[in-house]
Amino acid sequence: MGMKGSEIETMIRAAFPDAEIEMKDLAGDDNHWAATVKSAAFKGKSRVVQHQMVYAALQGNMGGVLHALQLTTAAKD
Repeated sequence: MGMKGSEIETMIRAAFPDAEIEMKDLAGDDNHWAATVKSAAFKGKSRVVQHQMVYAALQGNMGGVLHALQLTTAAKD
């Protein structure tokens, strides 16, 4: 199973159109990803809230089709 990086990126970009997104397939299996997401929407929010916002953008796929996502977020000026 798994989820393509382009699919993950599309979902994140739909929620955060200004986002700078970098995807890395950690195991080469479309199932273990690292994502760096920078967006102005994260400004003033804690890392926990930033991560929750990204997980919400993934529309319930986290823990199902998408097994693992190592997430780094930051506010963009």
